Amino acid sequence: MRADERIVIVGAGLSGAVIGRELASAGHKVEIIDARDHVAGNCHTERDGDTGVMVHVYGPHIFHTDDTEVWDYVNRFQTFMPYKNRVKTTSGEQVYSLPVNLHTINQFFGKTFRPDEARAFIEEKGDKSIAEPSTFEEQALRFVGRELYDAFFRGYTEKQWGCSPSDLPASILKRLPVRFNYDDNYFFHRFQGMPESGYTDMVARILDHPDITVRLATRFNRADAASAGHVFYSGPLDGYFDFELGRLAYRTLDFERFTYDGDYQGCAVMNYGDGSVPFTRITEHKHFSPWEEHAGSVCYREFSRECGPQDIPYYPVRLVKDKEQLAEYVARAEQETSVTFVGRLGTYRYLDMDVTIREALDTARLYLASKAAGNSMPAFLHSPL
Repeated sequence: MRADERIVIVGAGLSGAVIGRELASAGHKVEIIDARDHVAGNCHTERDGDTGVMVHVYGPHIFHTDDTEVWDYVNRFQTFMPYKNRVKTTSGEQVYSLPVNLHTINQFFGKTFRPDEARAFIEEKGDKSIAEPSTFEEQALRFVGRELYDAFFRGYTEKQWGCSPSDLPASILKRLPVRFNYDDNYFFHRFQGMPESGYTDMVARILDHPDITVRLATRFNRADAASAGHVFYSGPLDGYFDFELGRLAYRTLDFERFTYDGDYQGCAVMNYGDGSVPFTRITEHKHFSPWEEHAGSVCYREFSRECGPQDIPYYPVRLVKDKEQLAEYVARAEQETSVTFVGRLGTYRYLDMDVTIREALDTARLYLASKAAGNSMPAFLHSPL
């Protein structure tokens, strides 16, 4: 096989699997490598041998989208069962519903507001002296006021990001985090669900094609790219360049796993808003598969911290200093030939699963169109900057 016919994909997560499947379906031979010993990346799920619970090994992933094509795509490879993400939070020794909604407001303030009354009340609580919020803290204070900010946002955010909310951009809190009705469905999206047999089974089915070869427990280095016609790289952007300009900042997660004989907390996700509690949340994984019944339970306490060299990167930080370093890596990436950087790590962006799949589909289609037209592929379908 000629070198220009060899397609190498780094990473057997959602990005790599979808790109690989689309290119293989179009007649290309595809080789996918992954440093881990399993497919599906951070979406990896597996059955607990003792309880039978389907465990989200790297933390819970709930599928939600308004993209009909993406929804139809994942349902080709897995039956998605109905699932609504309803999050609770413990704050000040009481339990509330998230996102902040009419029930939360009435419970927190001891009121019986109607929607219009609650709206006026919260508007009055907001700090009107903040005309143009520039930080997370200012955004929250402007739109929900000091009390709700302290109870539900400040402590949790400090733990999640390892810094003061006054150091984070307002864009992290993208919209008014309050609903003036009793809707406690965490997501707005039309399609929501969980794969009946787990994400790893879904990804394995996507990869099940005679023209796809998967090599696990295999590390990629840049020398491998020289013999490939094209490389789609979903590993860490800075890692591709051997961290020559330093490491981009990420947050990572530590999980304290424990089991329980029964139902530990009665919900899938319980946040802990108080800064005095060291973990951000507890997830109880049998509740992510409500169509199943299990006597025992598997739970994770989640702790967020700065990502070190040996850790799994989860959330890009993207503060001002990080963006400057990122710009240098992007400039280097754009000098590469026959390499396209994809996915959460390859583009240093936080991506929901549906967006990851959408971008993977678009990337594969652009490659096929570019090859047919004799054009080259860009380093990024969407710039990280």
